[in-house]
Amino acid sequence: MSHPQTAAPLTQDELKTLVGQAALQYVVPGEVVGVGTGSTVNKFIDALATMKDQIKGAVSSSVASTERLQALGIPVFEAAEVESLSVYIDGADEIDHQGHMVKGGGAALTREKIVAAQSKMFVCIADESKLVDVLGAFPLPVEVIPMAAARVMRQFAAMGGSAKLRLKDGQPLVTDNGQHIVDVTGLKISKPLQFETEVSQWPGVVTVGVFAHQKAQVCLLGTSTGVKTLKF
Repeated sequence: MSHPQTAAPLTQDELKTLVGQAALQYVVPGEVVGVGTGSTVNKFIDALATMKDQIKGAVSSSVASTERLQALGIPVFEAAEVESLSVYIDGADEIDHQGHMVKGGGAALTREKIVAAQSKMFVCIADESKLVDVLGAFPLPVEVIPMAAARVMRQFAAMGGSAKLRLKDGQPLVTDNGQHIVDVTGLKISKPLQFETEVSQWPGVVTVGVFAHQKAQVCLLGTSTGVKTLKF
């Protein structure tokens, strides 16, 4: 006998699947879609495969997403080949109530920001644990030219943050662009636009993981009661 009211809450994985499928409604048939990176986006890519005959293809923000798209038979274009995209669909490590985000947990922040900048609309797909009042709880990723890493870390320390180089197998992680990533904790980013503008000017910073200039217009949030749509 089933008791729907006592059904187990959806797992994080199931919530990711739901928001990945919900994002299909923002895909414009006949056009190229911008695709981000990460575990939630992987669910979207799987869902996108069900309508691959209706789209021209995708522009992807990482090698990992490109490989997944191609494996499912979705053509992938270089960003430079496509003048503009109607929509970019990507996850976030944090999103506030204005649509500003922290991104880069998966190390693809620079390409994500490039694809977001050439898209008319950013749709963020996330589970409700990512929604915050103030950005900064999740370590802030900053992609840096290796030579500048130590000085950038000192600049964050002067701001009251604590920065460390992201490692992989005991060595500095190398991004798809051949750079390093510094992760910063202990910051409360209450003015994301100003913060993004300031840190972007520091010599040696390639990309800061605050997405305020390229913020989300829509967030599809996976919650225990289903997908909630937030518009900014």
